[in-house]
Amino acid sequence: MSILAIDTATQVSSVAVADEGRLLSELTMQGKLTHSETLLPHIEQVLKMAAVNKEDLTGIAISNGPGSFTGLRIGLAAAKAMSYALHIPLVGVSTLKALAYQLPVPGVRLMCLLDAQKGNAYVESYRWQDSLLQLAEAVKVAKISDIVAGCGKLNEQVILLGDAVQKKIVGKMELPENVQAAMPHLMMPRAAAVAMLGLRELAAGHTDNVMDLEPVYIRRSEAEVLWEKRHPEEAKPTKPTEEM
Repeated sequence: MSILAIDTATQVSSVAVADEGRLLSELTMQGKLTHSETLLPHIEQVLKMAAVNKEDLTGIAISNGPGSFTGLRIGLAAAKAMSYALHIPLVGVSTLKALAYQLPVPGVRLMCLLDAQKGNAYVESYRWQDSLLQLAEAVKVAKISDIVAGCGKLNEQVILLGDAVQKKIVGKMELPENVQAAMPHLMMPRAAAVAMLGLRELAAGHTDNVMDLEPVYIRRSEAEVLWEKRHPEEAKPTKPTEEM
């Protein structure tokens, strides 16, 4: 079972090819180019590096949020198109869970933060127990300063991961004694983790409908909020009409 994995939830563009128990190839970069410029060339390159033809793929795993609205849409559109054209299953993987999966360290709380703009972050935390990744606290949107302060009150060691940590915490905020940021090569999303989680889901028979799978946004986009402010009457729910 060879699968293609895609993660475009942040500024990082990451694509990987894996089969059961092996990462065959991965290309991960964080630069100034947009996902619309890099994603398809990266897919072509990782398939070539892995010596896998796209027709030989047996599934696709896509990091489906939360994260950048535009990045998620670009990645999911490519994943859906390939799944449909190749007639292979598609599975969505939580971006936050994939982040935690990169750091299999027992005895610590893995706090995954993705930038939600305006000083906020999508945050979800995990622990490793008996070699299994367990959810500790479900995703929510919170102020980054409040998240860090809350971590300091936990009676356990905490490791911070994610682009919000890279952009808003490292070198900018003082961390409590029990809190540390992950090392740079482990901090940002990687398609390798998406691939391994995707392989597990597909092996268990779990797939998503290519027509129905949507990004997990958690909150509304700034464009939607701004539109409602400018068109308050149109944003109000309409009264249902009576059936004839």
